[in-house]
Amino acid sequence: MLVASWAVERSFFQQVLDVFEGFVADVDGELHSFAHRRGLKVWFGESTREHYEAQLVRVDGEVGLEIGFHSEYPKATANDKVMTTIAVHETTWRAELGDEPVTGPFLGSDVWRRISEVWAPPDDDDVDAVIEVAARLADYVVTLEPLRAGD
Repeated sequence: MLVASWAVERSFFQQVLDVFEGFVADVDGELHSFAHRRGLKVWFGESTREHYEAQLVRVDGEVGLEIGFHSEYPKATANDKVMTTIAVHETTWRAELGDEPVTGPFLGSDVWRRISEVWAPPDDDDVDAVIEVAARLADYVVTLEPLRAGD
């Protein structure tokens, strides 16, 4: 079980990334990505400050898998501006993503902002989890990227 190790094999998140890329093939913009032992990060265009992640995090001392969108500029005002642009369309994105996403400060940083949800951590050999994580991260991208990019 993942909780004991606090990390999964790089191959789990690399597999998620491989599946994810198929789900977002039609999204406008150049996809960039980085997978590591504790997660993966994807973004479109040149700025890495606004991106999507599936990553292991600690919440109240417990390990969880966070999936969603982050705005990580060094100043809270810049992050708030990004979130305001997306918040204008909350009815639209909530219709697609549901009530699970939480908006607000990033887990562990009052400066950064997020729209994300936290799941129980996957077992590193769970093929179904690979597909579920990839699909959910793709849901965020397909839903939020046009709003974020102003399309």
